[in-house]
Amino acid sequence: MRKVMPVVESSGLSHVGPVREDNQDSIHLSNGLCDSETSRLFVVADGMGGYSHGDIASSLAIQKLVEGLDNGKTKMSPRSFQRGVDRANLSVYKKAQQLGAGRMGTTLTAAIISGEDLHLIHVGDCRAYLVRDRRSICLTSDHTAVGDLVRAKLIPPGKVRTHAQRSILTRAIGTGLFVRPDISRLRLQHDDHLILCSDGVWSVIQDDEFADIVENSLAIDQVSKNLVNLAIQRETDDNVSVVAVHIRELRPATGVSQDWVKESWFFSRKKR
Repeated sequence: MRKVMPVVESSGLSHVGPVREDNQDSIHLSNGLCDSETSRLFVVADGMGGYSHGDIASSLAIQKLVEGLDNGKTKMSPRSFQRGVDRANLSVYKKAQQLGAGRMGTTLTAAIISGEDLHLIHVGDCRAYLVRDRRSICLTSDHTAVGDLVRAKLIPPGKVRTHAQRSILTRAIGTGLFVRPDISRLRLQHDDHLILCSDGVWSVIQDDEFADIVENSLAIDQVSKNLVNLAIQRETDDNVSVVAVHIRELRPATGVSQDWVKESWFFSRKKR
């Protein structure tokens, strides 16, 4: 079986947004996973605003997921991904008890690019979009009450963004002792773009507009900036976070150098 090195560019941007006082989102971009030159990890997490310490929940969940996956022994398998989520979930649950905070929780969507495969780990209502051939496709299902209504075909997908119960989560990290993530795999292609974003972004940006933003952005850092700026211009009522990844090339993994990785990210926790 051939080994493939993904030549990627990535950028991330997290902003408090126009309404909230604090940013409870967290993001993560990594150069490598398990010291591998062919694997990359990207994560967006959104702390639950109705619970205590959402910012701690989102950052802790990412930290423990990364530790669980980057322990030098991890293989790319659903079982290892579940263990990583279990580690993150239990850590947030215990932290709430230590702080006497009642309940803490966060959503979490992680993308692992391993060779030419994209692995997704998803809990909650952040989203992952694939932009390919000028079309954008949502790769995740919202773990919300409204998402359940869509899957039951009781309301059309187009009603999700304006539904009064859009933010009622049915799954989250840290709110219970156990959580079941959605785990999926997709084969990547040359020139694919991947976008991870919190619901403060996709709630005011239509699915097909993600492809438009990618098409009209000259560089990968502009993709994340343009999406965040558009969400703010449209007066989103939540924090806004984006991680954007461009698969520039899929090449045989021989004589790999680190020079091809370009990453940038900016984080705004509080209003100034």
